[in-house]
Amino acid sequence: MWRYEGIDVAWLGHDGFRITKGKAIYIDPFQLSGSPPKADLVLITHHHYDHLSKADVERIITPESVIVAPPPCQEQLKGLQVREVRSLQAGEKTQVDDIEVAAIPAYNVNKFRSPGNPFHPKGTGVGYIITIGKKRIYHVGDSDQIPEMTLAQGVDIALLPVSGTYVMTVQEAVKAARVIQPRVAIPMHFGAIVGSRADAEAFRRAAPCQVEILEKEL
Repeated sequence: MWRYEGIDVAWLGHDGFRITKGKAIYIDPFQLSGSPPKADLVLITHHHYDHLSKADVERIITPESVIVAPPPCQEQLKGLQVREVRSLQAGEKTQVDDIEVAAIPAYNVNKFRSPGNPFHPKGTGVGYIITIGKKRIYHVGDSDQIPEMTLAQGVDIALLPVSGTYVMTVQEAVKAARVIQPRVAIPMHFGAIVGSRADAEAFRRAAPCQVEILEKEL
């Protein structure tokens, strides 16, 4: 776990994080281990199994939890015993108690299953800018470097995928960091499915900002 000005940030592996300041916010929980703390808020970036893992979501929710996810995820989230499941698409904001969540686009521009068929088409997934007090945290989601990242310029923390194949390569993540200009960048999307710590280390060497490589919380 890493602390930034009173906010605890725990990397759960792959794209998963738990952000805590009073309330516990989970983003894309996947393959959770142990007995994770319960969630006040769960954010899902898109519908792929390694981001929307219903089994993992069920481990952390309570009847008071709120889940926020883009429209293509809504069918998979039916039946969960929570306070509310909210649909949020790119360009929209929502307020959950004292936490503001803004969804911005996340998509591929040069990563394809086949010609013209991106792994993450525009309009299906999102990234999130989470505002807690005066601090802003940007979870990019599964995305390449895209023009809409300018919407996150000047955030305190940027959670950036670095593994390539389905998301930004190290070099693309460095370019994204130059655009976003976060105070701190944390690499993600490595160590499961694709990517390794070597990608995170390469990003740290080349990034134009402070980089924290977190150890997976067990």
